[in-house]
Amino acid sequence: MRFYFFIILFFIIPFAGAAQDTVIEITPSDMSPNYKALGNVDGWLFRQGNDLSWSEKETDEAGWEKLSPSRLSDSLADKNGRLEGWFRIKIKIDSSFGNTALGFHMNSWAATDVYVDGNLLHSFGNTGADGKPFEEYIPTYKLPVDFNIEKGTEHTIAIHIVEYESPIPPFRLKSENRFKSFASITKPEFKASNYKFFMTIRMYRSVWLSVSFILCLLFWLLTFQNRSEKSLLLIALTQTIFFLYVYCEGFGDPDTSFILTTISDLALPLLRSLIMIFGILVIIKIFNRSITRIAKLSLVLIFISGLVLVFFDIPAILIFQTSLTIIFYNYYIITSWKELKGAQWAVLMGIFASVLFGLTLTVDSMFRPDFNYYSVLIYYSGLFLSIPVSLLFYVAMRFKEIFKEVQDNSEQVVMLSEEKKVQAENQQKILEEEVKRQTAEIRTTLENLKSTQSQLIHSEKMASLGELTAGIAHEIQNPLNFVNNFSEVNTELIAEMKDELVKGNTEEVKAIADDIEANEQKINHHGKRADAIVKGMLQHSRTSSGVKEPSDINVLADEYLRLAYHGLRAKDKTFNSKMETDFDEGIGKINIIPQDIGRVILNLITNAFYVVDEKKKSGVENYEPTVSVITKKVGDKVEVRVKDNGNGIPQKVLDKIFQPFFTTKPTGQGTGLGLSLSYDIVKSHGGELKVETKEDEGSEFVIELPLI
Repeated sequence: MRFYFFIILFFIIPFAGAAQDTVIEITPSDMSPNYKALGNVDGWLFRQGNDLSWSEKETDEAGWEKLSPSRLSDSLADKNGRLEGWFRIKIKIDSSFGNTALGFHMNSWAATDVYVDGNLLHSFGNTGADGKPFEEYIPTYKLPVDFNIEKGTEHTIAIHIVEYESPIPPFRLKSENRFKSFASITKPEFKASNYKFFMTIRMYRSVWLSVSFILCLLFWLLTFQNRSEKSLLLIALTQTIFFLYVYCEGFGDPDTSFILTTISDLALPLLRSLIMIFGILVIIKIFNRSITRIAKLSLVLIFISGLVLVFFDIPAILIFQTSLTIIFYNYYIITSWKELKGAQWAVLMGIFASVLFGLTLTVDSMFRPDFNYYSVLIYYSGLFLSIPVSLLFYVAMRFKEIFKEVQDNSEQVVMLSEEKKVQAENQQKILEEEVKRQTAEIRTTLENLKSTQSQLIHSEKMASLGELTAGIAHEIQNPLNFVNNFSEVNTELIAEMKDELVKGNTEEVKAIADDIEANEQKINHHGKRADAIVKGMLQHSRTSSGVKEPSDINVLADEYLRLAYHGLRAKDKTFNSKMETDFDEGIGKINIIPQDIGRVILNLITNAFYVVDEKKKSGVENYEPTVSVITKKVGDKVEVRVKDNGNGIPQKVLDKIFQPFFTTKPTGQGTGLGLSLSYDIVKSHGGELKVETKEDEGSEFVIELPLI
């Protein structure tokens, strides 16, 4: 596109005459069409370096060489890539120009100071001569400055130039391709036509960019909203690359630097290759075709060709790329022609329109002598926008097709629903009957479960009562032994007292009576002790009344500790364990249901004796089974701790120990309800049942109960 721009802007016309020694005479006939380019004319003198006196009309030109700006090259630059020097040329504007207002135009990236007869005409950029930093000149969209000099008189133009090599390969002078049109003298028409031309270019480019950008956003929005449509992702990517290509293909902006302009030029071949590649992929996806190995290889070749064109401007490679793309377009269009339908035709029309605009542009630029660039802009508009707009139509038509498919499917679903409505009603009746039957079965099962649960709870109570029986028998045996022993002693004392009465020894009789009285008190004490044990057993065995009463937690804990110990000793003579107690006497009585809390304490102590006994049986050396029962007042709560030095509880089962029917004991030795019931009992008292354990070191169960 730049090629056509520079053809219009700086069309090289034959010079009207050869240089007249050192003076170049410019006549109206040289202005074809409306400017005279000076970069390639004879008569220029050049000298490297910088001396402001070289701007004067009369200066010593010894040491100056004949060199036109078009012959400048990077060989004249210093080691830093900087070229600085002065150009001088003598010109004479023919008097036939009359009062025509002429202009002076610069078309290079170099910074220049232009002098006419020793007077500064204009500075293009900043050469650094005024002490300020160097600033390159940006020639894009720049209009000529006024060049009002006396006609028919000889004038000297001196140009101070500072130019740098490009930092981008191949490291030539930035303006090397512009030096032929380095400087031009223009007619008024040049300024007017070029201003109109520049504004038209910017308007068209704005339209191209705006449409491309809007389509890009639209396609990406549709892609994110419809992720299942894979073709949308390809279309969005293609449009994004197309937008970048249109941006880089433009003629730049008035403030676009040489670096950005060059990068844009280098990016064009690669972006063009990606457009070709993604265009083929979009066609394959939209036409529902598969990609062959030859197609994959061709896409790789197109991409490699684009990389080559980034560094080497070889027209044959561009022709190869374009031909290969057209071949694949034709192949997929021809082989899919009979199967195309609906939205697919929109894409095909876009391809045809793009090809038509491209061919028209080529023919118009090659064979029409009256080349009109405004027509070219219209062709470019069609070329740039045909395919993106056709993709927009494709997406719109595709969504319409999808909507129609959904609508048709919905109608079919409605029809099927009507047909199956009767079946559904019949099935509903059958299901209702089945639900009633299963509900009755569930109710029966639930009642059975409740009965079984009650039996299990009762069994658990009986099991704990059974464990207590042996201990209770042992506890009752002690006071009974005392009663029997003291009864026998009293019988002997009574006989002795009778003998003393016969003898009349009243003092001895009184002493014996005192002994009998003391023994009777002991018999009464141990009888009451046996009575309390029996009452406790009866209280433990019967159903809880649910009524709380003030109870001594220390007495309760101590009693169940001894009962549990003697109960296990009665069942297993080899069982033995150290028992430790630490009761807080400041607790006093607390409101609890004693038989319920007693069951909890008994269960925890029985479990503790079981685990220490199991650890001892495992053969651990130097091991002394120990169970500790501790009570402590903590704030407004009472803690009852049952601690053992057994094997502890494994972490993998720690969360399950309070679940119903879970037990770590062998089958037949536990119901799995002990801890579950204990947990529920403590909760019903407004307390907490916790466990602290370390594997191989033991466990400690903590009952927390409120004081009130």
